[in-house]
Amino acid sequence: MSDTPARTDATAPAAAPAPTPAGPACRNCGTPLLGEHCYACGQPVKGMVRHFGTILGDFFDSVLDLDSRIFRTLWPLFAKPGYLTLEYFAGRRVRYVTPVRLFVFLTVVTFFVAQMVVQLQDNEGPRNAAEARISAAATVADVQRLRDAALKPLQESRASLPDNPAGAGARVGLDMEIARLRTAAEQRIAELERRKAAGKPPPDDSTITFGDSGPWDPITNPVTVSWLPGFANAWINGRIGHAQDNIARMQQDQSLLKDAMLGAVPSTLFVLVPVFALMLKVLYLFRRRLYMEHLLVALHSHAFLCLALLLIFLATALGEGVPALAALTGWIEAGLFVWMLVYLLLMQKRVYDQGWPMTLLKYGVLGSAYMVLLGFGALAAVVIGLAWG
Repeated sequence: MSDTPARTDATAPAAAPAPTPAGPACRNCGTPLLGEHCYACGQPVKGMVRHFGTILGDFFDSVLDLDSRIFRTLWPLFAKPGYLTLEYFAGRRVRYVTPVRLFVFLTVVTFFVAQMVVQLQDNEGPRNAAEARISAAATVADVQRLRDAALKPLQESRASLPDNPAGAGARVGLDMEIARLRTAAEQRIAELERRKAAGKPPPDDSTITFGDSGPWDPITNPVTVSWLPGFANAWINGRIGHAQDNIARMQQDQSLLKDAMLGAVPSTLFVLVPVFALMLKVLYLFRRRLYMEHLLVALHSHAFLCLALLLIFLATALGEGVPALAALTGWIEAGLFVWMLVYLLLMQKRVYDQGWPMTLLKYGVLGSAYMVLLGFGALAAVVIGLAWG
């Protein structure tokens, strides 16, 4: 027998651990994944080849930040002046939509709804468009031609109405339209005859005039800036001609002016947000706050204004759709306008925590200056739109 002792379990070599199953690897570099992105090359796990619903959800989550936070954000934004801003300053940010995305989202939605409401309110059908063309006609012959063309279908419709109560009611409405068009034509003819008797040329509201040099003309009376090269002057006159054509189109279809104004306001707001923050920085210079803090105040202020305007437009649409609620929606709109003024004052008081006399003074100065800037900004945006639109 051998003297070598038998191996016990204690001295036997330990068994090798069973291999663990490998986790998912990056499809680009093969590195094991530890999250939604590869830590080696940065490629995201999710690509575009998947169900469209999940892509749409990711879009709203990543671009607009629209998830459950939107419901936790909108109510304090509307009902608690300064609350969101103070929460952000205190470091409690993750539960709310970020200020930039909140402002962008509400601006887009508000003025999209505004366009829809204006279109619903716009009653300028063919008859009202004809009235606008009559009022812009340059000669008596044009007025008479446009008047007769507008009256012909109305008179034919009136003649075809049945002799019953319903027809009588419709006949009254058509008579009012006919009388309104005749009145517009008579007023325009009287105006043109007065100008002719005074030796003045027919009015042309679409003609652009600069100073005493007379109506602009690209050939006989162009705009010329002496220190600019010829191609630059040609470009300027081309933009002026484009703007004049757009003005003439707006005279024929006044809804185009409404669209231009509504389209100008969002871009103006985007420009004025940092300007508004700079104004706050100047007014509260001795509060020793960073510019970014004032920018957060500006973003939340403008987001609230857009939300309030959105509610006003929705109330207007409800009043137009349900006439029985028109009085109620009118009071709601008035209340929202008042709340806008009160809200911004309370927000300024709570965020900057200054006494009421100084707060009221700065609120008045800030509001007056901002309204002037908003008016000029919107006007500049409309002019740019006329030249480039």
